[in-house]
Amino acid sequence: MFHLLLVARSGPARLLGPPPYLPELEELWSPWALLLCLTWLGLQATLYLLPARKVAEGQELKDKSRLSYPINGAWGLGPCAELWGWGWSPRPGGEVCGDEPATPISILCLFYAQDVGGSTGSLHTPPPSTPSIAATLCTREVAGVTLRKLKCLTNGSGQGFQALVLTALLVGLGVLAGLPLSALPEMLLPLAFAATLIAFIFSLLLYLKALVAPASALAPGGNSGNPIYDFFLGRELNPRICSFDFKYFCELRPGLIGWVLINLALLMQEAELRGSPSLAMWLVNGFQLLYVGDALWHEEAVLTTMDIIHDGFGFMLAFGDLAWVPFTYSLQAQFLLYHPEPLGLPLASVICLINAVGYYIFRGANSQKNTFRKNPSDPRVADLETISTATGRRLLVSGWWGMVRHPNYLGDLIMALAWSLPCGVSHLLPYFYLLYFTALLVHREARDEQQCLRKYGLAWHAYCRRVPYRIVPYIY
Repeated sequence: MFHLLLVARSGPARLLGPPPYLPELEELWSPWALLLCLTWLGLQATLYLLPARKVAEGQELKDKSRLSYPINGAWGLGPCAELWGWGWSPRPGGEVCGDEPATPISILCLFYAQDVGGSTGSLHTPPPSTPSIAATLCTREVAGVTLRKLKCLTNGSGQGFQALVLTALLVGLGVLAGLPLSALPEMLLPLAFAATLIAFIFSLLLYLKALVAPASALAPGGNSGNPIYDFFLGRELNPRICSFDFKYFCELRPGLIGWVLINLALLMQEAELRGSPSLAMWLVNGFQLLYVGDALWHEEAVLTTMDIIHDGFGFMLAFGDLAWVPFTYSLQAQFLLYHPEPLGLPLASVICLINAVGYYIFRGANSQKNTFRKNPSDPRVADLETISTATGRRLLVSGWWGMVRHPNYLGDLIMALAWSLPCGVSHLLPYFYLLYFTALLVHREARDEQQCLRKYGLAWHAYCRRVPYRIVPYIY
């Protein structure tokens, strides 16, 4: 990680060469960077603890129990502003006054109310036959002249997506107030050092906590008896304090949203250096924002992933979530800041098409797999071809093209290629993410194969004969 941070800003930008220099401790350590990281974690933890109107159950644990996770719709986006108490007052009949002092939340509320209340911005319950944006977001119960309750529908979004939007609002207000966000790229080294230090101390505390955890709470692979191995992989599967789930919080919140924030800071610094952001920088920011927004919008789907249901929470995931993701996944934007790449509209259009194809495969396959895992009889997947196992479970055959067992990994790789292409082909460094992700997904796919073989036995061999390719059709 530190090697990439150093070589990205160097002239040669050689991925396989030595770094231009070894930083002194004074360049790595900054109490302000540590304070900034802790503040960031505190902000995201606060957003995580906001009241959730939907609670999803995780997969069944060894003791047959299920943990609850907060999932919510978009009440942080405005129509549910009574939870914030900003700029809203009820009118007789249940409408909302539009003559209150303007605030960011109230402005968003009026925006969402436009297609319901017309130009006055009043919010009321539309007839059942009138579909609208606001109708999909909010319903109300009104008693006399008092706005008694505002209920929000989940509408498919996760509470993590709310955290992304609310963070964007707070950062935007901070920039308007003079927050020097464009100075953030100059602090990447000390911030990465602080994040690594936090991840190490956090992992040590998690290991100590797991020593007193019941056997039913331990992860399948993190209880080997080797303290170094268990510290790295994590002994406890779902470490919690009360209802605060550390792994679930770290998996999607501080690292992913921090990645977007670093990308934005790099874009703003490029605008200051060159007058405006380059088209390549816009593409990288846009592609990766789509990826992060998608992950947070479909937050509930993470509950069926390997990280949540199988891997313990130790240094591997803590460091990966808090340090590796934001400071390594932003590599393309870092490279473009120090090595601007001219990009014409025709090539940019082709790159956008490649990313769109990858996203289509990635999202479609993930949604289908998640639907099938939760309910194999769901009408959206009930008609697809399956193979029955001896235990009565079914394996979904159709997938994408009916020949790839893990098409979502294929979508990941195509998107990773699209993120690197705006950086040109003169350096290998921007393609590190593609190379790393290829190795990661091949390894993860091999783990998937082993687990499925143990779980389904001979039925898995029949499944593999029916669906012959693992990730890439006709290649792998």
